[in-house]
Amino acid sequence: MTQGVTRSFVDLRAWAAGVTVGAGEGDAFLSVRAVLPQPEGPVSIGLIALPQGSGTVAATPADEFVIVESGSVQIDQRTLNEGDSIILCEGASFGWTTTADTRLLFVRRTGGSAADGAIIPIDTSAPLEPSGAPLAELLVGPTPSCRNFTDYRSADGEFVCGTWDSTPYHRRSMAYRHYELMYLLDGSVTFVDGAGAEGTFGKGDIFLVEQGASCSWDSQVHVKKVYAIYRPA
Repeated sequence: MTQGVTRSFVDLRAWAAGVTVGAGEGDAFLSVRAVLPQPEGPVSIGLIALPQGSGTVAATPADEFVIVESGSVQIDQRTLNEGDSIILCEGASFGWTTTADTRLLFVRRTGGSAADGAIIPIDTSAPLEPSGAPLAELLVGPTPSCRNFTDYRSADGEFVCGTWDSTPYHRRSMAYRHYELMYLLDGSVTFVDGAGAEGTFGKGDIFLVEQGASCSWDSQVHVKKVYAIYRPA
């Protein structure tokens, strides 16, 4: 994966496997973290390495999408296993418990929250509704049939999380104005970035397309994914 000058896609499982997580002050959920290097801004992406045990978060400082990379955690009576994800809205208060070391990946967005402290699980079984297709001028071949369900949208509409699926399609490279974390529930997709680096992700992979990247998309099979998108207005 290309890093540095060229914005690209990042295999988050691979990145997380190679980072050192330092412990800060306060509850482990907020302090035992590593952050993926990114330009300064309202979004941070990274890893939470929860030790076996329990803790309490008095109030989350920002809206945060969290997905279990490995292990299992209970958050206020909700048990999240590998691949499960949840939105912790700014101000959310909760207790957490793990029976073994557990690793979570997160996308935090500062600002724009309704600040109601809600805790919203991502429901991957929710009925999907038709949604817009890629721009016709970017498509190579037939227009796909796409569907979506939005579990969470911030008050300003810039941070959106949910589930999406699509029939196969090939799209030429486009500039990403947004960050998008994706977790593939089904299928596979191949990206090629602006420097010519190619990467293929399949079911169970968790990856990020960075804001400012220029990437193509090629899926030869049906794809279903969980997403967390920050797109500035």
